[in-house]
Amino acid sequence: MSLVERFAPLIDEVREGAVERELADAAPHDVVRSLADAGIGAVRLPEAGGASIADTIELVIALSAADSNVGHLLRSHFGFVELVLRRAPGSDRDEWIRRIAGGALVGNATSELSGTTLADISTAVTEDDEGWRLDGRKFYSTGTAYSDWVYLAAARDGRRVTFAVPTDATGVRVLDDWDGFGQRQTASGTTVFDGVRVDEADFAVYGEGPLTHIQAFYQLHLVAVLAGIADEVVRDAAAFVRPRTRSYVHANTARPADDPQVLEVVGRLSTAAFAVRAATLEAARGLDAAVAATPPGEPVDRGLLERAEVAVYRAQVLATDEVPAAATRLFEIGGASATERTRALDRHWRNARVVASHNPAVFKARTIGSWEVSGRSPLDAWIRYETVGPTRF
Repeated sequence: MSLVERFAPLIDEVREGAVERELADAAPHDVVRSLADAGIGAVRLPEAGGASIADTIELVIALSAADSNVGHLLRSHFGFVELVLRRAPGSDRDEWIRRIAGGALVGNATSELSGTTLADISTAVTEDDEGWRLDGRKFYSTGTAYSDWVYLAAARDGRRVTFAVPTDATGVRVLDDWDGFGQRQTASGTTVFDGVRVDEADFAVYGEGPLTHIQAFYQLHLVAVLAGIADEVVRDAAAFVRPRTRSYVHANTARPADDPQVLEVVGRLSTAAFAVRAATLEAARGLDAAVAATPPGEPVDRGLLERAEVAVYRAQVLATDEVPAAATRLFEIGGASATERTRALDRHWRNARVVASHNPAVFKARTIGSWEVSGRSPLDAWIRYETVGPTRF
């Protein structure tokens, strides 16, 4: 049984409430907790069957088709699991596997609105008479409002360190102040840390761990969300046309479902979704190959990872071009009734555009071109951020 088949009833439940949540701007806390309790966050663990990256990405596509917010908000968790799995065997790795297997979800608090890049952070851990305290303010904390832990980066004595703290720890506040016009229910807003007590033994210095596939995985997860949106565009297009009886004076047939021009639009939507899905899963298989080539605790094979990351970027450029365009082309199958707010068909473009904007494809297309022409590795840009995570998470 595939992961999508295993979680099909819950995926259906996610889809059933998606439009209502979109219209009401309501957070999907209940369905996310149901998914966590059913073990969705543990599917990659060997103890839970050890699903491949490709299988997991296919599940993300299905979840994102049902509700792109739900598929997206799990990105930080699935990425954290990848970090755990790349750790060398030991008690700390075992403890996190136990937590994840028990249903714990992990969010993120890495980016800040201050500075100019991901490397610029003002959140800091400082030492006082009681030990170490964490203070700062993060943004783009996607998924943290639904999570039990939050994985973050902070400055300590001029070095960048990473660790995780419980979201219910004293001094942690998660604010639902995300103001984007799409992906409204991902809670991608602010996390505040005010005097949060942390253990120095949990810190890891960024850049001191072996090379991992984590940056490529984070990028690929977003592409999978776009692939899911594309699939749902096709589903909604077919559902709209199938029962429709109203046509146009210039139409070719009385019923839109028989009109060759309407069918061509649906066919092109299906083709775009197929291409994006295929590219996404092919890139995922490349990451599987890169990860499988070396055991946990050792650097991922650089050559395999480089090729896999280029494949991820190709899929991203394709998805960014095709999915928002498909979400617009969707409206060619119907008249003004397709714009009725209760149908919420506009959510597909808004959500796709916001997902695509997280990592602008223009930079990825240039990186692909540089790799093709001069052989410059796409991994070079990540060197300053690379880490496998804390000695203790």
